[in-house]
Amino acid sequence: MSRGLALIAGVLAALLVVGLALARPQRGRQETPAMRAGDPVFVITGRGWGHGVGMSQWGAHGLARRGYDYRRILGHYYRGTTIGGAPVAKVRVLLAGSKPSLTISSEAPFRVRDATGKTRALDAGKHVFGPGLKLKAKGMKKSKALEGPLVFLPGNEPLRFGRPYRGAIQVDVTGRRLRAINVVGLEQYLYGVVPAEVPDHWPAEVLKAQAVAARSYALATKKTGGAFDLFPDVRSQVYRGIDEEEESTNAAVDETAGEVLMHGTRLVIAYFHSTSGGRTASVADVWPGSKPTPYLVAVDDPYDSISPHHTWGPIAVPAARLRRVLKVPGRLLDVRTTVNASSRVDTVIGMGSRGEGSARGGDLRRELDLRSSWFRVGVLALPTPTKPHVFGTTTRLAGIARGLERVALEHRGPSGWRGVATPKPARDGTFAVAVRPTATAEYRVAAGAVRTAAIRLGVAPQVRLNPAVDLMELNGVVKPGIVGAAVELQRLAGQSWRTVAKTTIVEGGTFSARVDVQPGSYRAVVASPGRGLVAGTSPALVVAP
Repeated sequence: MSRGLALIAGVLAALLVVGLALARPQRGRQETPAMRAGDPVFVITGRGWGHGVGMSQWGAHGLARRGYDYRRILGHYYRGTTIGGAPVAKVRVLLAGSKPSLTISSEAPFRVRDATGKTRALDAGKHVFGPGLKLKAKGMKKSKALEGPLVFLPGNEPLRFGRPYRGAIQVDVTGRRLRAINVVGLEQYLYGVVPAEVPDHWPAEVLKAQAVAARSYALATKKTGGAFDLFPDVRSQVYRGIDEEEESTNAAVDETAGEVLMHGTRLVIAYFHSTSGGRTASVADVWPGSKPTPYLVAVDDPYDSISPHHTWGPIAVPAARLRRVLKVPGRLLDVRTTVNASSRVDTVIGMGSRGEGSARGGDLRRELDLRSSWFRVGVLALPTPTKPHVFGTTTRLAGIARGLERVALEHRGPSGWRGVATPKPARDGTFAVAVRPTATAEYRVAAGAVRTAAIRLGVAPQVRLNPAVDLMELNGVVKPGIVGAAVELQRLAGQSWRTVAKTTIVEGGTFSARVDVQPGSYRAVVASPGRGLVAGTSPALVVAP
């Protein structure tokens, strides 16, 4: 076994003795886990926000600031594509499904058309109805059931379904429940999409690139053969209707009206995301099982660095939470990752006290609410020593600091914590630092804002028994010499030690006691030395026959 492997084995063995007990944090919140001494801290740092496939919105922002127009921006992220014409002019967006009742309103009179094609006028205000489709038309004294599906048509003001929407709203009944679908022009749909995806104050060329990408993505991924084409959320892309519209984004949609990305004769699935971290990802690397796609390959994204999410972390993750996600048997001791050609994590492997567990990088990202799958897992550990430090000697504190920067060994003194050493981890992350405390001390390892729990290193006095010259006396010396501290002289009887004499330490740190010295093994024990010291025991003195 190499020296590095031997040190790892020692560190992991110490972790087994100490055990791990970290609390699970609430999803979506960064919490400081309740750690106990010796627990490892797993620290995640990463790059980018989102899946990383296709256009990086912050990267597009950076390109626009350097003079790229929207066509060059799109060509950078979707290699080998051209601009073509949209094949449809309207889309159907699901607003609500399986509701017991619906409320549709408008600030101006509007109309409803039933399945027979007959249109009825409706008063301004709210109209609430259930699966019976009973509505009170203008001029009627009571509500009347209409034959569905129904199509609500706007008057001089838009229709409202919780919020205002352009276009019409279709309502149908499915299993005694109601479904609402916004039938809207493709460009008007994008009015409510683009500002929900990028800030409206960004450069016009970025907004145009986003409009073309969103238009292409909507048409390439829309459902076929069903009652609706698109979802209003991330299952398709975020659509918030009129409330979300802005002049700048509406102008970007209008200036690119009908433009979509094509690869050959096919519509491009124009994936996009917030921040790449410096390089976008191949679709085959991000979603296992996906076919390699020539326009969805990894490309350098040099100006994505303006994003506030270009890099992120460190995030301290409790070992107990990570163990559950990775399904590691026993206590989690260490974590390793495998990385694909796009620098994203393929697999996370957890090594436990009773075996290994693993998870895909994307699954771990979802479980821990990480910003992307471009992350690395660092480990910071300082196991509690199994033996006390002996006064006047050197003890090496062994630990792990892998995948982290600015690592420091800290000591708690009268004025608080301060750095006392800078560990130099080996390639495998292990380190050992020599310390010579003169009293029981607390240490921890820090890397930036992340710290392990404090460990307590007890300091025992150095106790020595002198060779027996007088067979009626045993004597020895203690460092530091604490005058008056009690000393017990013990003899090994079978498997246990039996006290044969008691004495105290005198000036100079020496002690002596009358003992009938028989052949056997003897030792001296200073059980309560005081002055911040723990019990100390001398090496065994063997008296030969």
